Amino acid sequence: MSATVHSATEPRLDFVTCASPAGLHRMAYWEWGDPRNDRVLLCVHGLTRTGRDFDLLAQALQDDYRVVCPDVVGRGRSDWLIDPSGYVVPQYVADMVTLIARLAPGQLDWVGTSMGGLIGLGLAGAAMVSPALRPGRGAWGLGSAPDIPLGRMVFNDIGPALNSGGLSRIGGYVGQDIRFASFQQAVDYVQAVSQGFGPHDAAGWAALTEHVFHEQDGEWVKHYDLRIAQPFALQTPEATAAAEALLWRAWDHLPMPLLVLRGAQSDILSAETAQRMVSRNANARCVEFLGVGHAPTLRSEDQIAAVRRFLQDA
Repeated sequence: MSATVHSATEPRLDFVTCASPAGLHRMAYWEWGDPRNDRVLLCVHGLTRTGRDFDLLAQALQDDYRVVCPDVVGRGRSDWLIDPSGYVVPQYVADMVTLIARLAPGQLDWVGTSMGGLIGLGLAGAAMVSPALRPGRGAWGLGSAPDIPLGRMVFNDIGPALNSGGLSRIGGYVGQDIRFASFQQAVDYVQAVSQGFGPHDAAGWAALTEHVFHEQDGEWVKHYDLRIAQPFALQTPEATAAAEALLWRAWDHLPMPLLVLRGAQSDILSAETAQRMVSRNANARCVEFLGVGHAPTLRSEDQIAAVRRFLQDA
């Protein structure tokens, strides 16, 4: 798809070149709305997903925002890293900083699902500890280029503390090399491992499958680098505890309005952690969705409405 294609129902596709210790890589991003709009909503997906997860949310908000939905490196249309040890949040944060420099937003709001929320928290935390921190255009930002005028942030079923049972469930399938003879078999698989997404009709499950599987040599295979599982599997309890402490420290001091979304049956974000997030930061509020686990897909009317209300709340 050409980057010049634009309609109300199809996004534009573009790429930005990012750097890692092993070299350069391209990150794809899908874009909705007026490219001249400097009010940007950056939507970042979960561990094995792509930016196309946000199609319905982006369509609902594209009149108000330039909605940008990247495929995090190693997923979808983005390049794969030479060194799989780079599939970690600090690299993803660095890539987002490069993307933000390309977009040059006047206002930057954030929606992060699962891993995308951790990337957002990492970005905000990096800004807070920067010695160049300064107020920025009614929000706050990094004092050197690029300016990152972070505004409202949505954390979709993610927080500083993660449930170990949910992590084990995800770790059980993320690196599996599974191939299917038909697209429908791939849809059935996604539905089986993603019951936490909540109820969807057949078209919904197909939409949730078509960008995370692709056809290759007559088979349907996962549309991501299976090596993303390697850093995920190497996490130790000590490293996890240290990371949680840093994330809580960042969360406690976030100065912008914050919305925590939680699936009521989530095995990643516990009700206790969600409550702690609200009690430890006065800028935070929480909305819970019944009949959903990890993670709300932001495709249903009530979920889209909750995000829209928060982003439009003056």
